[in-house]
Amino acid sequence: MFKLTKPATSEREIKKSRFATIAAPVADEAAARAFVAENSFADASHNCWAWRLGADYRFSDDGEPGGTAGKPILQAIEGQEIDDVVVVVSRWFGGVKLGTGGLARAYGGSAAECLRQAEKQPVIATTLLSVSVLFTDLALVEARLETFDDIAVRARDFSQDGAVFQLDVPDSRLVGLAEYLRDLTSGRAGIDPDILAGPPPET
Repeated sequence: MFKLTKPATSEREIKKSRFATIAAPVADEAAARAFVAENSFADASHNCWAWRLGADYRFSDDGEPGGTAGKPILQAIEGQEIDDVVVVVSRWFGGVKLGTGGLARAYGGSAAECLRQAEKQPVIATTLLSVSVLFTDLALVEARLETFDDIAVRARDFSQDGAVFQLDVPDSRLVGLAEYLRDLTSGRAGIDPDILAGPPPET
C-alpha cells in the first residue's frame, strides 16, 4: 500500500475532449469533500471524482453515464494500491462522443496516469505502544527516543511515579524497541502491550 506525499496533476486530450486530473493525499472524508469542492471547475462539462480512506470510499460520475467515470477513477486508485487519496478528473467536452467504454477508459486512464506520476511512499504498518517509566529514568528515555527518526511520540502523560509515553512504532521495530527500553531502564520500564511476555504457559 502507498500514500501520496504531495498533490499531483496531469492533463491530456482525447478526441477533442480535454481531461485535467488532480490527485492529493487526504486524512479524512471532510478533507476529501473539501478538496473536490475546491478543485472542481465551474466551466467544465463534468467534474468526476473518487476517494479512498482505508475501507471507506466514495465516487461520483457527475452527470456522465453511470459507471463510466467515478468507478473507473476508483479502480485506478485501487489498481495502484494507494490509500488516503482523492482524485478529481474534470472534462471539457470537445464535441465528439466517446461512448460508455471510451469514457471509462478516458477517466480511468487519466486517473491512472496522474497517480503513476505522483510522488508516493509505502505505508508502514505501526502499533501504538504505551511505555511507562519512573522519574529516575525519564530524562534518559526521552533523550534516547529523540534519536529515533521512525518512532513518533504521540503523547506523554505524567503519573504519580513518572510518565507514560504513547509511541507510534513500526511493527518491525516493536520487539527490538521494547527490549532496548527494558535494558535501558534495567527492567523498570512497563510495556503495553507486553510483547516480550510471550504466549501463556500450556495447562
